[in-house]
Amino acid sequence: MAARVRALSVQVCSDDRVFADLAEEWRRLHGACPSATPFQSHAWLHSWWLSYGTPGGLRLVLVRDRGELVGVAPLMRVHRPWPALVPLGGAVTDFSDVLLDETAAAEGALALTDALAELARTALIDFREVRPGGAAERIYLGWPGPRHRRRDSACLELPALPMDQLIGRLPSARAQRVRNKVNKLTRLGVEWRVLDPDETESGLHRLLALHRLQWQERKVTPEHLRPRFAEHLIRSADSMVRSGEAAVREFLLDGEVVGADLTLMSRSWAGLYLYGVHPQLRERRTDVATMLLRASAEYLAGSGRQVLSLLRGNEPYKYRWAPETVVNQRLLLARRRTAPLLAAAVGTAVARRRAGKVLRWRPSASVANTENARKGTE
Repeated sequence: MAARVRALSVQVCSDDRVFADLAEEWRRLHGACPSATPFQSHAWLHSWWLSYGTPGGLRLVLVRDRGELVGVAPLMRVHRPWPALVPLGGAVTDFSDVLLDETAAAEGALALTDALAELARTALIDFREVRPGGAAERIYLGWPGPRHRRRDSACLELPALPMDQLIGRLPSARAQRVRNKVNKLTRLGVEWRVLDPDETESGLHRLLALHRLQWQERKVTPEHLRPRFAEHLIRSADSMVRSGEAAVREFLLDGEVVGADLTLMSRSWAGLYLYGVHPQLRERRTDVATMLLRASAEYLAGSGRQVLSLLRGNEPYKYRWAPETVVNQRLLLARRRTAPLLAAAVGTAVARRRAGKVLRWRPSASVANTENARKGTE
């Protein structure tokens, strides 16, 4: 399928090999889109497709201006519970979005909207987990047919400040408790280092092993234990570390690796994606959240990034740091003939939200179990 919109050409690509060959063009576009997060990088999405994609399901809407890639909607076709086009990345991806070159954003958004409107004649367009300010909002605002916006996951964010300033934002009693935890880390001799790119694969194997050990005999996201997740994480992070979109850190005690984390980064944003720690840290009553945040604050100092995201999930330990709650959006788009699919999606979402409220109200329901296992945090 191809069409002309003003001076822009639009193509819907379903060829896996073409997707692989787009790496360099995609990287340029990703850097030209102010709202892009690492989850829209070619390295992340192509790796995810290799691990999780279904044959024949790929739908990349590509917009070009005189041959240069200026817009992408990275989607896949699904058939259950109804025909829909959903973003690549799945449940292991915290933010989804389209990419638009800032210099051609208005025209690119119009081109993407027209192409998606054509695709919406036979499938619901369902953008999950769009961060506020995402480029997909332009598509939603210009949509010519039925549409619906819903709240999606909550994300907690901190300003990317030095550790003393992060502590200074807290109430005095809490701030003193955190200082005591920082001092304990120093007394124990816990150190951290950023791995070189050539160490990424081995470092992530250690991280995943620590993650499994950390959650041994406790509820954990099953996907984090599967080979396909490890393959995706290692494959994508290797490229992202080399391009400055990710960093793998290790924490050492008495020369032994006792913790590791993977941080994903864009120009203005960094997010703590996954970590693992050895149980001996908890046995020594070490505060893991303080250890991770101290390393992040030191690492991001002077980088120019403004946001340190704790990503999806509202685990109680995160609130100790006085974060801002930022709620992702779900943008549902349809045409007249697919409006019943939109109604079904909205009705299902409303029913699930009501059921969730009932479960959370029950005394036996544990708040810590809501998103705790998915991200491997406590």
